[in-house]
Amino acid sequence: MDPNEMKEAFQRAQEMQSKLGELQAELARRRYEASAGGGMVTAAVSGAFRVLSIEVEPVLIEHKDRDMIQDLTAAAVNAAMTKAQEAVAAEMQRFQSGMLGGLANLPGMPGGGS
Repeated sequence: MDPNEMKEAFQRAQEMQSKLGELQAELARRRYEASAGGGMVTAAVSGAFRVLSIEVEPVLIEHKDRDMIQDLTAAAVNAAMTKAQEAVAAEMQRFQSGMLGGLANLPGMPGGGS
């Protein structure tokens, strides 16, 4: 690979790294929600897999059923995390597919330029 091809390859790699960083930041800002117990408990998490909020219907608290509150909270958080994980994995897969397509255009790569 000549120096110009190496420079071009390095620039493309930097662009891809920058785009990946942007995607990760965007995903971290996204909100995913799920509920349990017919909506008695709702949890929201971010694409960075952080719990953002948990909402418990007042009637559940009034019944003072601690075990049910704990079980429903865990179920809602786990469901919201699953949604976030699936969405993030799908976005990363799309990014990787696009990135691999871009690598094919790099000089010196199979199917690439020059």
